[in-house]
Amino acid sequence: MKKILSLVLALAMLLCATPVMAETSYTGTADSQIGGVGAVTVTVTLADDGSIAAVTVDECKDTPGICELPCAEIPAAMVALNSINVDTVSGATLTSMAIMNAVKTALENGGVDTTALMEKKEVVVEKADDETLECDVVVIGAGGAGLAAAITAEQNGANVIVVEKMPKVGGNTILAGGAVNAVEDRSEFAIKQNDSVYWHYTQTLSGGDYQGDPELVMTLVENAYDGIQWTKELGMEWLGEEAVFTVSGGLWPRAWKPVMVAGTGFFDTYTKYIDAHPETMSLMLNTKAEEILVDENGAACGIVATGETGNTITINAKSVVVATGGFAKNVKLRMAYDAIWGMLDEKVLSTNHEGATGDGVKMLQALHADFIQMGNIQLLPLGDPKTGSLSGNIEHGVDSRIFVNKSGLRYGDEGGRRDDMTRDLFAQEDAYMWIVMDSDTYPTGDELNNFGETANQLVEAGRAVKADSLEELATLMNVDAENLKATIAEYNEYCIGGSKEGQADQFGRTLFGAPIDNAPFYAGARVPTVHHTMGGVRIDTLCRVYNENGEIIENLYAAGEVTGGIHGTNRLGGNALTDTVVFGRIAGESAALCK
Repeated sequence: MKKILSLVLALAMLLCATPVMAETSYTGTADSQIGGVGAVTVTVTLADDGSIAAVTVDECKDTPGICELPCAEIPAAMVALNSINVDTVSGATLTSMAIMNAVKTALENGGVDTTALMEKKEVVVEKADDETLECDVVVIGAGGAGLAAAITAEQNGANVIVVEKMPKVGGNTILAGGAVNAVEDRSEFAIKQNDSVYWHYTQTLSGGDYQGDPELVMTLVENAYDGIQWTKELGMEWLGEEAVFTVSGGLWPRAWKPVMVAGTGFFDTYTKYIDAHPETMSLMLNTKAEEILVDENGAACGIVATGETGNTITINAKSVVVATGGFAKNVKLRMAYDAIWGMLDEKVLSTNHEGATGDGVKMLQALHADFIQMGNIQLLPLGDPKTGSLSGNIEHGVDSRIFVNKSGLRYGDEGGRRDDMTRDLFAQEDAYMWIVMDSDTYPTGDELNNFGETANQLVEAGRAVKADSLEELATLMNVDAENLKATIAEYNEYCIGGSKEGQADQFGRTLFGAPIDNAPFYAGARVPTVHHTMGGVRIDTLCRVYNENGEIIENLYAAGEVTGGIHGTNRLGGNALTDTVVFGRIAGESAALCK
C-alpha cells in the first residue's frame, strides 16, 4: 500500500506540476453519515481536456482520527487515476465515499458530465517479495493496548515490530470519548470526591456481577493513575481535576479527560514516540497477522503475516503480544457467542471500527488458548441512529442530561449500569430515545463535545435539535410537549436536593447536577449499539496467556479487548481505556523481560 500510495502521490504531483490551460475549479459538499450534512467540502479542478488536475478537501467535519487518511489518499488517487470512482480507505469507508460524492456533486452542479470520470480504473499491484524479519517482541494490533505494549517493551530494552491490518493506527481507542477512570489513592482530590482505589475496585467488580477476576480488577484499578502519569511522561496532555466527570455507565466521577478530543491524544503521543525511535521500533500498516508461530516446546516465537501487496512476511521474535481488539463488528461471532441479548444480528449497529472482527480469536484458538466469558457482550444506549457511532453525542457527563422516549417521558436511571440502561431503551417504542440537556455545557454552542464536535455543528448537521423553549424543542423532537415539560419539571426538583418531597427518584437515579432550565435547550437521538466484547483469552496479572489445560503458553501475552476476565458481565464506562494503558504496559514489560 505504501508503494502504491507513493506512486499515486508522485503521479498526482506530476500532474499538478504540469502546465495546463483553462483550468476550471468546482466546489461541492456531501454528507458522510458520520459528521452530518455538508460534513465534507471539496474543490476539484479540471484541466482543459476534462481530466482531473487537482482535488483538495477544504473541510471535513467527521470524527478526528478518521478524516486524515482518506482526505489525503482519496484526492491523490483521483488525480493519479483520473477517476472519481476510486477504492475507499479501509476503516474510513463513509468518509471516503463522502469525498467521492462531494467531487461528483461539485462537477455535476457545474454542468460537467461525469460519466467518463465515474469509470472504475483497475489498479495493478506488483506483489513484493516474501521476507523474514527478526525482533525481540512482535505486537499484533496498533490500537491503544498494542501501542502501549510496544512502547513499554521498547522502554524495557526490546527491539519491537508492530503489525496492524488496517491502514492506520487507533483501533477502537481512537473512536472512544477519551475518558480514563483513575484514582490517585488518598490524594486530596480523591478524598474530596469520596473516592478511592478500593471503591473503584468494588464498583468495577460489582458492576460486572462479580464475574471479573478479583486479581485482574485490582491490577486495573491500582495501576490506573500511574498509567495516566506514564502518558504524561510521553508528552500527552490532560485536563485538570476540574474536568473529571462521570462518563455514562461509569457510576462515579473519576473519569479523566485528555486535552485532545476522543482518543486522538493517545495516538498523537504514541506515534511521536515510535517515530522518535526508528532504530528500535517499526510499525507495519496494512499488514495482517495470520498465524502465531510456536517452537518445538510450544512457546510463541513469532508470527506469519500477509503484507500490503499480498506477500508473506515472517517475523521471528522472542515473544508475541496479541492486542487485536474485540469482535463487535463480526456479526457471525457475536451471534454465536452472545449469552445476554439474543438479538445481535446485523440490524444492531456497532460503535466499533471496521477492523474489530476478532482476528485474534482465530489465531489463539489454533494454539488451544483458553477463552472465558465470551458471551458477555456490552451494548450502549448511545449509538447514532444511522451508523451506531458514538460521535454526535451531545452529552458531556451523566449529571447534565436526561433520557426521554418518543412520548417525551423519562423511563430509567440515566446514571446506572450500561446494560441496565440499554435494556430500558429496548423496552421503549422503536428502541429510540432522546438525550435532553440545556446550555450549561454549551454556553455559546461552539463548545466541543467529547468527540471534537460543537453543538452548533451537530444542529446544522441534523444530528441534534436546539430550541429556546421546551415547547419548541418538543416540536422538533416530535414528542408530546406537555409530557416533556412535566418530565423536566419533575427532574429539576430532584436536582435541588436529590429528592422530590423527600422521595427518591422513581428510577433510582442518584447522580444529579444542575436543573435543566437554562435556554436554549438541546436534544439528540440515540439507539442501542454493540460496544464492547468483554470475553476473551484468559490471562493473569502478568498478561500471560493460558491454554485449555490451565498451562501458560510460554512467551505469549495479550492485552486489551482480546482478553477476558476483567470486566465481567458489564464494563464500567471509562474502564476500557484504563484497561488498554494498564494491561498494555504490563504485557509490553512482560514480553520484553521474558527469557
